[in-house]
Amino acid sequence: LGVARDRFRVASSSSVTDLLRMAEAERPDVVVVDSIQTLENPALDQSPGSVVQVRECAAQLVRHAKTTGTAAIIVGHVTKEGTVAGPKTLEHIVDAVLALEGERTGTVRLLRATKNRFGSCDETGVFTMGERGLETVEDPSAMLLADRRSGVPGSVVFCGLEGTRPVLVEIQSLVAPGQPQQARRVPIGIDARRLALLIGVLHSRAGIKLTDFDVFVAAAGGLVVREPAADLALCLAVESAFGNQSMPDDLVAIGEVGLGGEVRRVPGLKRRLAEAARLGFRRALVPVGSRSTPAGLDIVEVADVASGLSLARRGQARSTGL
Repeated sequence: LGVARDRFRVASSSSVTDLLRMAEAERPDVVVVDSIQTLENPALDQSPGSVVQVRECAAQLVRHAKTTGTAAIIVGHVTKEGTVAGPKTLEHIVDAVLALEGERTGTVRLLRATKNRFGSCDETGVFTMGERGLETVEDPSAMLLADRRSGVPGSVVFCGLEGTRPVLVEIQSLVAPGQPQQARRVPIGIDARRLALLIGVLHSRAGIKLTDFDVFVAAAGGLVVREPAADLALCLAVESAFGNQSMPDDLVAIGEVGLGGEVRRVPGLKRRLAEAARLGFRRALVPVGSRSTPAGLDIVEVADVASGLSLARRGQARSTGL
């Protein structure tokens, strides 16, 4: 990993008292505790990981950091919902809360700030896990689209916002015959409830009946997409896979889809479209009322998901010369 070993110390202890004693003796610039849920104060009766132990151990570490000027990095577990496990006071007493996210089987990692007393929470770092640890990705959009194949049904590109940074992501879908009344919905990097909602909208508002079909969707590259702004691209990908017809390679789709089938406006559209134009995309399906038109990008406004599917099909007919 390229660590300067003469300046790096490792200690194995679950006692916060022992940890602070070693920190006093070594006087390091940075103390990293992994994890706070395994640390305990021997003076307390509760077991490690309990609310009392987590709160008291964290408070002792914060006092030491303020007294000595040492930077303390406290690693904590997260729940299935993505929130920090343990008492809320753990988040309140620290200066910043950073979350390192990513699909377990993927290589992409996102570093987000959910709390920052001394700066913005709107920035997101994009990294890949390599042989030398986390490595910075200078152009995430180009990296995520590098392996995209041309002319594949079920593939649509969406431009998301990670903090203030626009990132192009390929949304992939596969629709296959399933067991009647037992159709599966399998999302990877996509919210499962959002997928179920959009399949219902496609059924009721666009006449695409997927009751007896298994639907698989994924955000390619290991990125996790949580934005409603990906709804239109997700609908296009599912329809493309269902009809076994590919979407135009130079098309990007952005917009939230409501229960009435309407396509709603989303924030940061100007930055999203500028990123799409930079990567060579030539057409964009966007909500009605979007007044941003970067040079070289043909903007097509869509009022609802049915018209969006129709306009995308026309674009495919033009791109194939039909």
